[in-house]
Amino acid sequence: MGIDRGSPDPMEFQRKMAEWLRDVISPKPGVVGEDAGEDKPEDKPSSKVRFDLKPEELEAYLDEYVVKQDRAKAVLATKICTHFHRIKMELESPQDPIPGEVKPNILMIGPTGVGKTYIVKLIARKLGVPFVKGDATKFSETGYVGGDVEDLVRDLVREAGGDIELAQYGIIYVDEIDKIASSGTTIGPDVSRTGVQRNLLKLMEETEVDLRVPHDIISQIEAMMQFQRTGRIERKKINTRHILFVMSGAFYGLEEIVRRRLNQQAIGFGVERSLRGKSRMEVLQYVQPEDLIEYGFESEFVGRLPVVVVLDELTVEDLYEILKNPKSSVVQSKKRDFKAYGIDLEFTDVALRRIAERAHRRGTGARALVSVCEEVLLPFEKKLPSTSVRRLTVTEEMTEDPEGELERLLREAPVREFEEEFRKEHGIRLRFSEEALRWIEEESTRRETKPEELCRELLKDYGYGLKLVNAEEFEVTEEVLEDPKGYLDRLIKSFYAKASS
Repeated sequence: MGIDRGSPDPMEFQRKMAEWLRDVISPKPGVVGEDAGEDKPEDKPSSKVRFDLKPEELEAYLDEYVVKQDRAKAVLATKICTHFHRIKMELESPQDPIPGEVKPNILMIGPTGVGKTYIVKLIARKLGVPFVKGDATKFSETGYVGGDVEDLVRDLVREAGGDIELAQYGIIYVDEIDKIASSGTTIGPDVSRTGVQRNLLKLMEETEVDLRVPHDIISQIEAMMQFQRTGRIERKKINTRHILFVMSGAFYGLEEIVRRRLNQQAIGFGVERSLRGKSRMEVLQYVQPEDLIEYGFESEFVGRLPVVVVLDELTVEDLYEILKNPKSSVVQSKKRDFKAYGIDLEFTDVALRRIAERAHRRGTGARALVSVCEEVLLPFEKKLPSTSVRRLTVTEEMTEDPEGELERLLREAPVREFEEEFRKEHGIRLRFSEEALRWIEEESTRRETKPEELCRELLKDYGYGLKLVNAEEFEVTEEVLEDPKGYLDRLIKSFYAKASS
């Protein structure tokens, strides 16, 4: 019987593989190429980046897509545009660095679903720079558990399609940054969290990041193959000097630190009274660096985030305006989903407001709009592609009882199909009343015929007749269906009687 040595440890295998590769491709005297250690991007503005964008232009662009958050949009548009204009100026006319100058990295404070990530993504798209998002909770001090913060920079290069020059002007967005605070407001090992802060601090200041790392087996194999072909070591690095860092988090509990500081500083009770009754986000408008330090951040880390923006919570009205916005990704995405099946999707205003109300109750901001829309429309998205229905209007009733409304829609579908057929042929929009729909359903069952065929038979003269009375719309009632010829005759006589009088 053989000895079961167990499965190999992946981490141990990776470590030994990396050591072996380093030995294989270690530079030896006389074989390193002249360009070893180079591959540094030229110091010149990239033609792909919008360095000429003005703050008001960027703010106007954000206004097209983002509801509310006026102060945040103004601050972000201004500071980010200035950041890129400074880069362009310094690259074109190099100047001595200003001692102690801090890059305008940004801290965004706001609850989930208020548009923090969305705004930064829009800015990156408008500027033409790569954008990478990371979650602060996924990183560790050593990089062995979770990930290495430098991986964000490498991801930026990948996002730029390998263009290091373009990547050095990119934007790195780190979410849930409040989760690496070392205070008692969070749970977990404080040492690791402060370690992650320090690692991020190096990137936010200025450092060079190797694009090939020992724990990346693929990049090491690529390096070995290149060395065997050329006899040269190509050390690819990227400098983080111009990369803009944006951090964000909900910062629950920070408002109490702000309240306490303001109350302690108050002489009498003026400040305390002014804060009484204010919401959490309103209190956070007064946040200062010392509050963030007390929350659990290193003073150096806070010092590298000079721009602090507090975003507003979204009300029901805000969520409704998001849905109403013609550039709303929520509504436009659902329209495209249905259009893929050849179905035109529309929403009534009342339906949009009911969706906004349901989403607001969930307390996750605009993010809930997507999930509520999916819940309402999923039954229709599943069933309608297999039917002849080619137009769907989302109503208030559908938001309250999707399954029931789907069942009703399927019963009425043949009549709705006739309505569309009539409109295309005669240019007149018919509307069947609820009583008329029930009458058609019962009568078609009694006569053992299809509802649409019954409609064609009963209303065959109405295309010509309604044109005689200049009708653009006409409601088909139960009275019309019980005596279609007599009703049309009376309608025409009445019209011409009025015209001649």
